Amino acid sequence: MEATPFARDCGSRQVLDRIGDRWSVLVVLTLADGGRRFSELARRIEGVSQKMLTQTLRGLERDGLITRTAYATVPPRVDYALTGLGRSLLDLVGGLEAWATTHLGEVEAARARYDAAG
Repeated sequence: MEATPFARDCGSRQVLDRIGDRWSVLVVLTLADGGRRFSELARRIEGVSQKMLTQTLRGLERDGLITRTAYATVPPRVDYALTGLGRSLLDLVGGLEAWATTHLGEVEAARARYDAAG
């Protein structure tokens, strides 16, 4: 059977869900220039709860997109970094970020027209 995200049972749909999730995109972008501690990620990605960041990081690690390295220090230190597979997403998510910032004004204008008409 061919992989297609349009099929309910296809694993590619789960992959798209993971890499299309807003928190996953922001984590990948934040890790683009190197590894970060959990607290650095939490500070950088405004609005993400500790629980949601933890879930996102676990999902990205499970899918092989990031690595988690724990150090036996006091206090404990955990670093996250992109794997090669995760780095292969940078052009895609960077393109999404660029598109969003370039076209933000147009999207906001379209929203305003839609809301005014409704």
